[in-house]
Amino acid sequence: MVKERLAGFGLMCLVVPLAVVGYLMLVWIGIFGPNARGRAGVRALDHFVNATVFNGYAWESISSHAWRVRHEKRWAGVVIRLTDHFQPDHCQRANKREQPVVDQIVKAGLHKQTIF
Repeated sequence: MVKERLAGFGLMCLVVPLAVVGYLMLVWIGIFGPNARGRAGVRALDHFVNATVFNGYAWESISSHAWRVRHEKRWAGVVIRLTDHFQPDHCQRANKREQPVVDQIVKAGLHKQTIF
């Protein structure tokens, strides 16, 4: 457990400054860059926020996670209602697209601790 925490701390010391640079680049790319690159950056940020803020899987979007826990978590209903204003049934479609990936990763045990 200590080894994993130390490795995580060391990795975060490297990744966080790069994440700040990445965010600033994402703002620039979002305004002036190619749509595909901006979309990939936003998707990565979405997964990061889902994993850290909403305690979800790192390979799942906030939208898919919200649909999956819609009956259990109050925040999920807020996300679903908000996204429905921009795209009807967005969270349900996101979950339909992402749930097979989540199921496969959980089945393979890839969500478990990797540093022992």
